[in-house]
Amino acid sequence: MAKIAIPLADEFEDSEFAVPYARLREADHEVTVFGTGAGEVVTGKRGNASHRVEAEAAALDPDDFDALVIPGGHSPDKLRLDADVVDFIRRFFATGKPVAAICHGPQLLIEAGLVKGKTLTSWPSVRTDLINAGAYWVDQEVAIDGSLITSRKPDDLPAFCKSLLEALP
Repeated sequence: MAKIAIPLADEFEDSEFAVPYARLREADHEVTVFGTGAGEVVTGKRGNASHRVEAEAAALDPDDFDALVIPGGHSPDKLRLDADVVDFIRRFFATGKPVAAICHGPQLLIEAGLVKGKTLTSWPSVRTDLINAGAYWVDQEVAIDGSLITSRKPDDLPAFCKSLLEALP
């Protein structure tokens, strides 16, 4: 059983949280949702999913987790303004363990300064931001660069989840 951390704030893309969360739980992995305020209930931008934030980023140790999954929607843009969330992302990435981001999720990786020289994919509107931050952007279902797994959109969720589950211990 692996332990997975998922950063989440209001207006996340419902399916990009709910589907990986469900697949991870179905595979008997432990998932911790974290954000800016423990106990806060955050809601997806489509109103189809909500979840309670279980921990604040500042209270977590990256060494306690086996992977990080960053859903898209507006959540990454909100979370990139929180220094503790960005610091956790940066420290987790340094462990070399799997980091999976979908859609707008790479915005958090940009904020943490982690994309330079990496090959990623994302929602098309994040492409220029990634390129400006030094990444190589590709338009494909899943891009894997070392421990980094990225996908473009909800339609890519089956391939995204498959790649994520294969990367877990």
